Amino acid sequence: MSTPLEKALATIVLTFHKYSGKEGDKFKLNKAELKELLTKELPVFNSKRMDAAEFQKIMTNLDHNQDHEVDFQEFCCFLSCVSMGFEEFFRGCPKPPLPQK
Repeated sequence: MSTPLEKALATIVLTFHKYSGKEGDKFKLNKAELKELLTKELPVFNSKRMDAAEFQKIMTNLDHNQDHEVDFQEFCCFLSCVSMGFEEFFRGCPKPPLPQK
């Protein structure tokens, strides 16, 4: 039986590959694939109507090796930063109950 953390890790991998396989290198997200992933899977990024310049800044910051694509390692670094931001934001809030096993 999978734990919630194992399920979350599987979801991260499956979500990345859901979008990375659409065009070009199936192990990397191009600009269009990344934008689609962010708008559909992390709607908080779309809530303020990300303009082209802002999206380009995100793409540039994520693309550490400057190949104009985001690989899984770069994507995981991004998710780590987003997770840390969420943790900081919710730090003082009451803890929700954990799912039952």
